Amino acid sequence: MIINVSKAKTNLSKLIDMVCLGEKVIIAKNNLPLVELVVHSPQKKRKLGLLSGQIDIPDDFLNEDEDINKMFYGDNS
Repeated sequence: MIINVSKAKTNLSKLIDMVCLGEKVIIAKNNLPLVELVVHSPQKKRKLGLLSGQIDIPDDFLNEDEDINKMFYGDNS
């Protein structure tokens, strides 16, 4: 079902019910389809530590490199 914005505003609850029951609802503006209403599906919780033990981070990872700083900030000496 394609419905224009003005009608969608007045029938939003009905449209939501229709989408929950499996109907496809597309909202259009000036008869140009813009958005589709879909049922929300919550994201799964992220699992932390998925790559634990599979990558190696060097001890000096957070140390700054003087040459790289010069490229970004210029030579301030």
